[in-house]
Amino acid sequence: MPSEKKQQRDITGIKIDYKKVLNRQQFEAVMFNGGAALVIAGAGSGKTRTLVYRVARLVEMGISPRSILLLTFTRKASQEMLARSIKLLDERCRRVSGGTFHSFANSILRRYSGELGFANGFSIMDRSDSESLIGMLRKGIRPASTRRSFPTRRTLANIFSKSVNKCLPLEEIIDRDYPHFGPDVEEIVTLFHQYGRHKRDHQFFDYDDLLIKLKTLLETRPSICKRISAGFEYIMVDEYQDTNQIQADILYLLAGYHRNIMAVGDDSQSIYSFRGASFENIMNFPEMFKDTRIIRLEENYRSSRPILELTNTILESASRKYPKRLFTRRKGGDTPVLVHATDENGQSQFVIDKIQEFLTTGTPLNEIAVLFRAGFHSFDLEIELGRHQVPFVKYGGFKFMESAHIKDVLAHLRVLINLQDRISWYRILNLVDRIGQKTAQAIYSTVSHAGSLTGGLSALTLSAAQMKSLKKFIDLYIHAINSNQTVAQMGEAVLNYYLPLLKKQYDDHPKRTKDLDQLLTIMDRYDRLGKFLEDMALEPPTAAVENNLADEAENEHRLVLSTVHSAKGLEWQVVLIIWALDGRFPSLHALDKEADLEEELRLMYVAATRAKERLFFICPGHAYDRASNRFLNRPSRFIDGMPVDYLDRHFPSMDDWTHDF
Repeated sequence: MPSEKKQQRDITGIKIDYKKVLNRQQFEAVMFNGGAALVIAGAGSGKTRTLVYRVARLVEMGISPRSILLLTFTRKASQEMLARSIKLLDERCRRVSGGTFHSFANSILRRYSGELGFANGFSIMDRSDSESLIGMLRKGIRPASTRRSFPTRRTLANIFSKSVNKCLPLEEIIDRDYPHFGPDVEEIVTLFHQYGRHKRDHQFFDYDDLLIKLKTLLETRPSICKRISAGFEYIMVDEYQDTNQIQADILYLLAGYHRNIMAVGDDSQSIYSFRGASFENIMNFPEMFKDTRIIRLEENYRSSRPILELTNTILESASRKYPKRLFTRRKGGDTPVLVHATDENGQSQFVIDKIQEFLTTGTPLNEIAVLFRAGFHSFDLEIELGRHQVPFVKYGGFKFMESAHIKDVLAHLRVLINLQDRISWYRILNLVDRIGQKTAQAIYSTVSHAGSLTGGLSALTLSAAQMKSLKKFIDLYIHAINSNQTVAQMGEAVLNYYLPLLKKQYDDHPKRTKDLDQLLTIMDRYDRLGKFLEDMALEPPTAAVENNLADEAENEHRLVLSTVHSAKGLEWQVVLIIWALDGRFPSLHALDKEADLEEELRLMYVAATRAKERLFFICPGHAYDRASNRFLNRPSRFIDGMPVDYLDRHFPSMDDWTHDF
């Protein structure tokens, strides 16, 4: 039963006609007064609108704005919601306690740091500071002669953060995500402990510490926990499906006094486990908070009816979910299409063809998005977009021609056909042990003047160690120019030479190796190395657009390429999902793990629900996966076998486009 004070608040005058401006489910969430509520907000269902109106409603009821806590994942989201609440009601909403988990933790810890033994407060280390400290400690952990094979300070920071946010031992994180550092696990654990001691001794908090210390404060100081909890009568949290275990524990403790908490999120859009987000949090919310009311926002304001029918069907195979069925009051719309392309380049050509078609009918270029599971999936398409002079911006992953390891391989190939390529020579020689800048300049000068690699090198006085370091490259070059290799064979030879250098240079070399495998697939389509390199140079890296979502003016007339993870929360009139192929989407590594496969299913759902008017899945007819030595030729299991009422199938012929190489 609500208290007498709450009953009095309920009958105060209402300025906003909530029932008129909200749909039935939104109205239920906004008018919810006491206890725990879980709002399952389907894609495009007005989640932000609901939170904004609830903030205004609570303030209008007479709740002190400072006793309302709104937690979000970005400062921008918090500021936007509070600004909209102010515009909706009045300036009282400005005093609502809103912010990110980390900013909230900082504000609480500043008041109570002495309780945790930090008498003089603490200093916050940003990510750069954390990496610098780890780098300093790293220098003493291994002899200089072996340090290059040890994780870089950036990779170590990632490993440490994953361990903290996932509440898992370092050993488990390394075994699962960084198995190539298995031999170094003891030293990494030692370094982690040294990092923790140094932070304590110097009163440093990194971003993860802010959450850990807040949780510790609330758990170990019951009187302080009660005081803080009593100060927040109503708690709301956005994107609850993206919380990690530490954040869920903090919320449970904060809501302990009044028990008034509303979590808003969508289990079907839980796709960030790699960042530490726990799918279990949103599923277990009703167990954490007894008598939770579950409210489903199911009316969609984004997509056409045929798109929603398909996305609802995708979700039906999820083993764990909150049942919901999105609907729209909109009429008409085109049925989504599954396109069976001949191969990867056929896929790219189809995308180019559809882009031109939509531009002709008046769809702005920035209202068309091509989505994919992993960054390297767009490499072939990026080449074709460059050839057809279609401007684009890419979110998530590396832009193909900006990737350092791609540039390295291309530099080796360019030298094979042009000994005068100074830039490529310097890039290659920079990777060779015992070759410094002066020696590299001398090698280039003599080789380019002689017009011969062996002739130029014979004119130089190089040490035995330097010649030994150069020998593998010399052998590669001689074999390439004296044999009748295909373009793909030349690429294979360069990769065999380069992969050991890649492993020394980059901690994430397994991922980068997949990029290089994709490069070989592209090379296999070419008959001449010169033509391949020419196509690679059509869009120089210096002309690239920075991956900045805020730079809307710059990107207004550009096609959007994006990983699905980077596309969450965005929408476009037309969405084309490429590599809708089993083994690519879902990825091969997820096929044998139920939890991973479920997240891949949710990822496909997120991708499909970005579309407003038109939705295409494109599936290459066949692809060879070098890592597993398997041929992939089946459409994604998430859409294969979809009823014909929900998904059209299109089999374009080679006559639909032309190849000019």
